[in-house]
Amino acid sequence: MASNADEHPESPTSPTSPNEESDTQGVVTEPEPLPGLDGHPVRWYDADRTEPYTRITPFQEKHDTSVEFFYKPTTLTALGVALAILAYIATTEDVLREGRDKRRLGVYASLAAFLLFSVIQFRDGPFVRPHPAFWRAVLGINLLYELALVFLLFQDLASAREMMKALDPSLGVPMPEKSYAEDCSLTPRTIWDAMDIFCIAHTLGWLGKALILRDYWFCWILSIAFELAEYSLQHQLANFAECWWDHWILDVLVCNWLGTYFGMKMCQYFEVKPYEWRGFRQSRGLRAKTQRVLSQFSPHDFTTFKWGTATSFVHYISVVALLLVFLTAELNPFYLKALLWMKPDHPFVIMRLTFMFLCAVPAVRELYQYINDPRRAVRMGQHVWLLLATVATELLVIFKWSVRLLREENSGPFAAPFPKTVKWGWSLGAFFVVLYPVVQFGIPAIRHYVRRSKRATRVKTQ
Repeated sequence: MASNADEHPESPTSPTSPNEESDTQGVVTEPEPLPGLDGHPVRWYDADRTEPYTRITPFQEKHDTSVEFFYKPTTLTALGVALAILAYIATTEDVLREGRDKRRLGVYASLAAFLLFSVIQFRDGPFVRPHPAFWRAVLGINLLYELALVFLLFQDLASAREMMKALDPSLGVPMPEKSYAEDCSLTPRTIWDAMDIFCIAHTLGWLGKALILRDYWFCWILSIAFELAEYSLQHQLANFAECWWDHWILDVLVCNWLGTYFGMKMCQYFEVKPYEWRGFRQSRGLRAKTQRVLSQFSPHDFTTFKWGTATSFVHYISVVALLLVFLTAELNPFYLKALLWMKPDHPFVIMRLTFMFLCAVPAVRELYQYINDPRRAVRMGQHVWLLLATVATELLVIFKWSVRLLREENSGPFAAPFPKTVKWGWSLGAFFVVLYPVVQFGIPAIRHYVRRSKRATRVKTQ
């Protein structure tokens, strides 16, 4: 019997031994395509974002073997170290002598123990940079804030002010609300007087909102909606009263637009950035190692948000609900600082805004996946669920304290009645919010149902 090699001559693709000459030496092979566009790498500012290569799909995290310790479960080690620290602080007099008040130290220790549990035992969120434990800690802080709000919900306003005074002795003093509509003449002096530190805060705030929402139109709608909300509520808080040019020129067209512009540019950069994660040991040179350390604090991957309100009724309801939650979260601190007598630049107010940004980044990411990928996201994420509870509890606290002030002292934010123009404006806005889905989704669905019924009737008659 002849061998298979005799029956079938060696094909050009068959392997050859190292000592044999290959039959494919005369075959002309096509050169491999050059990477990027014409051999040049794709830069973030000249990329065509309508092409599919800009839509990066998130990939599985590959841990750096040089820092594998930070990704291994060390729950027992952390428990032992934490218990040792607690034993040292609680049983020795090196930190605080016996007989002195230790209630504040006990509260701090309880908070630290809860955050340690959250870092170790909570589920991972959608982000892995700089480390999943960081976002677990953010979730733990959100839960502590929610528990504090639930506690305040059962306290009267006077008791809450006393508690805030215990945290900061400078609080507990009535503060008048500042109005920004005293001189609305459009002159260089009035414009210069309006340019304060809050303009920078506005810009940074909208940069953060752009990083959270990742959509130009959504940011513009939210920006205009917030200014309309200030118009509607300036009879309750004098802080909302601003000149027309302060609303639409200084806020919308300058501060909000600049923050949104630079925020979206950052999103575009992260969208087309090549994500290649090499280990610290694999990086050669001091510059490469430094860049690897700094890149640990950048996104692991980036997902572009396409909210698409006109695609389906579910998307429309989700976008409207997210807009209302954002507006509520933006308005709540104005009422809380007015009720608790805090300045706008108080550290508690700044901490709350920073904390809300950190909580909203993973929350909106989880909400987007829950809406657009229901097969994988079978339930709402923990970050978005807890943030919704936090914003709603804040609103309940504000409503309860304001109603009590109105009943007992006939004062507070709700003392002044709503103007008729505000009522008509909100009614008209609610009418169009309801009318759009009826025209866009309801009428076509009814037509489709009628046509299908007619076809079914014709089939039965035939």
